[in-house]
Amino acid sequence: MFKKIQAKLQTFAGAMMVPIILLVMVGFFVGIGSAFTNYILEPGGFFYNIFSMLASCGFFFMNTLSMWFAVAIAFTLAKKEKGWAAFAGLVLFFTYTAGIGNWASLNGVTQETIAIENLMASGMTMEAAMNYNALFGDFLGIFTYNMGMFSGLIVGLVAALVHNKFVDTKLPEMFGFFAGTKTVIIMVTILSVPLAIITYYVWPFIGGALQAITTFIGESGLLGTFVFGTLDKALLPFGLHHLIAFPIEYSKVGGTMTIDGVVYEGVKNIINGQAASKTATGYITRNFTNGRLLFQLGGIPGAALAMYKCANKENRKAVASLLLPAVFTLMMVGISEPFEYTFLFAAPQLYWLVYAPLCGICYVLAEITKISINGTALFFMIPNLFQPQKVHAMSALWLIPLMFVVYYAVFRFMIVKFDLQTPGRGEAQVHLFSKKEYREKDGANTVSTAEDSLEARIIEALGGPENIETVTNCATRLRVTVKDDSIVASDDDWKNYLKAVGVVRGDKSLQIIYGVQVQNITTKVKDILNID
Repeated sequence: MFKKIQAKLQTFAGAMMVPIILLVMVGFFVGIGSAFTNYILEPGGFFYNIFSMLASCGFFFMNTLSMWFAVAIAFTLAKKEKGWAAFAGLVLFFTYTAGIGNWASLNGVTQETIAIENLMASGMTMEAAMNYNALFGDFLGIFTYNMGMFSGLIVGLVAALVHNKFVDTKLPEMFGFFAGTKTVIIMVTILSVPLAIITYYVWPFIGGALQAITTFIGESGLLGTFVFGTLDKALLPFGLHHLIAFPIEYSKVGGTMTIDGVVYEGVKNIINGQAASKTATGYITRNFTNGRLLFQLGGIPGAALAMYKCANKENRKAVASLLLPAVFTLMMVGISEPFEYTFLFAAPQLYWLVYAPLCGICYVLAEITKISINGTALFFMIPNLFQPQKVHAMSALWLIPLMFVVYYAVFRFMIVKFDLQTPGRGEAQVHLFSKKEYREKDGANTVSTAEDSLEARIIEALGGPENIETVTNCATRLRVTVKDDSIVASDDDWKNYLKAVGVVRGDKSLQIIYGVQVQNITTKVKDILNID
């Protein structure tokens, strides 16, 4: 049962990563566009107008983020006809969003009646009136609940479930035009009515719970920061870390702030709002992401050096060739999994008992010393170059080398003290086997070598085309569901012969970690399988 639940959560968490490209564009478009329009260029010129349009694009993506989540999740979770699933997600999102507002108006709830002064006149206290008013908002001119990214998550999940249920529907010949994918569109439209009505009555309780969580996080101080930072890493091996990070970063759970008269929810959105503001003098110090700056640029390189030093001398060259690309990828774009999986499976106690808490401490140190910066990987920190006056990160100049030393000392002590089998120690493998070595390995017949391409061998390792049901990916993982997981290659085969960094298994589902090249691998696998 646990594996079934884990598999479904992994798939859902992976779907949440699809619109991540929009979030990257928001940071660049708003940060750089606003810098030029606010501080560098005079209004009215050609280039001023171009950069103004870039900033507007960024804000459009940010203000409509819930819609993109709905489309992306429906698309990702659909098993076939993904284009129609995305369309169904868009249709359901607007009918559902408008439906909530329509039902509210039928019950006498309008933009006028929820005004704080009107609510107080009806007998509400100031605090109660403000909390109730905060439940409502406006989406592209539609009066509805202010659900943030949660409306997109709900719609995307429901649209995908309906699509997968009805996409193969057959109807009598006279109604044949409405069969299959058209049935899905009809069903999501009809379903939007009860879904909107249920949400109208249920969301105030959910919204109140979210407000309570926000209050707890705000009042818990450094303890809440440490718990978030530790869980963010502790859940990564299960593929569930996005479930805790995204609400903090893109919803009111991570806090709210009014900037130039506009209310922003979630730490990433708040930072983008500050990047666009002329009056903002810096970024928030408690943004739950600044801690990544310390371990991505300091701590993990120190841990990598410890692994290198602890490897057998004859293996150090191979260990360096394994770790250096992983560390470089991490520092440039913030993808840490290639490094983390080099020791997670060999020394899990090192990961959960040492590495995750150390990362939690980095979040706390960043908050204590008031580090305030936009982005935590070198590539995504480029917008800071255009607005350096908003960056407050002098403490990072000594914290980054400090964490390098701390991670190095702790990792080296743990590896030597407990003889942990990190890469290059004892029997731990640090190289990818050749095809010849694989053929000569006794009993290694789970992976066919009839094809030279990595993607063809991946398909065979998954039990062949007939055993594969769905193929998707997130930023670093090939995500696959299969009919029979007993015939899938072992974890050792994936790591030793198929160039994977690691494998996370669920109930008939796998996450195979390949790092940043996973998108190309996924595309080629789909081409071979003829999957849309």
